[in-house]
Amino acid sequence: MDGESRRGDSMRIGDSAHHNPVLRKSVGRVRASVTATPLLLIAGRAMAQPADAVLPHDLSPWGMFMAADIVVKTVMVGLLCASVLTCTIWLVKVFEIAVARLRLRRALGAMAAARNLSDAQAALEPFRGAGPSLVRAAADEMTISADAVEHAGGVGLKERVTSRLSRLEAQAGRQLSRGTGLLATIGSTAPFVGLFGTVWGIMNAFVGIAETQTTNLAVVAPGIAEALLATALGLFAAIPAVVLYNAFARSVTGYRHMLADASAAVERLVSRDLDRRAAALVQTHRATE
Repeated sequence: MDGESRRGDSMRIGDSAHHNPVLRKSVGRVRASVTATPLLLIAGRAMAQPADAVLPHDLSPWGMFMAADIVVKTVMVGLLCASVLTCTIWLVKVFEIAVARLRLRRALGAMAAARNLSDAQAALEPFRGAGPSLVRAAADEMTISADAVEHAGGVGLKERVTSRLSRLEAQAGRQLSRGTGLLATIGSTAPFVGLFGTVWGIMNAFVGIAETQTTNLAVVAPGIAEALLATALGLFAAIPAVVLYNAFARSVTGYRHMLADASAAVERLVSRDLDRRAAALVQTHRATE
């Protein structure tokens, strides 16, 4: 009975509103408000949802790493290993170059103070490095070629000494340059490796957009941020590697110039000894005559 009475009341109100314009407008407003109320409630519930329901809880670099795809994670780990390798090479090469330059500078001082090759060899006997090796190589060649010098002169001896010294120079330069090639490789490839991780992560982000059928930045941004983190790590690994490679290249070039000075000093000592030996032979011949 209550339902029939309500329907009857609504029909009577409708008939009255049909004949009364003011009442018709009031009824339209009531119906519009009744229709809009559920929509407003749904929108209010959607707006009242916390941001944590969309965004990840941790947007720090570690959180983005843990939320990244396995491929992007592999790229990031490889770039971090490259950074650790760069730091290791930096520490080792700085110490190695400093010690090599110190030893060679000390050998140059001893060669400059020596009057002949024997004095230089005696002064450098307790020491190690490229300088003492150059002096010993020249002394060994003079000992081996002693019988030939008396008959053929010292021209061939000088050539052989120069040949041995040039090989020792090249060997010392290569030894000091070891490891710098890895810096060049890391500096040239790390940005592209990071870019690969970024492209892969952005591709996954677009796949997520297609699956969720939304372009809301709150949904898309975390995946893109994780992808861009790979590019940041690539630059983080590449920039120090390039800077260190250029610095070590300049240091090695300077060390090779010092090796050239040491070789020239040894050749002068050899030439001095040969001239003294030739002068002694001339005096002996004159004395016998």
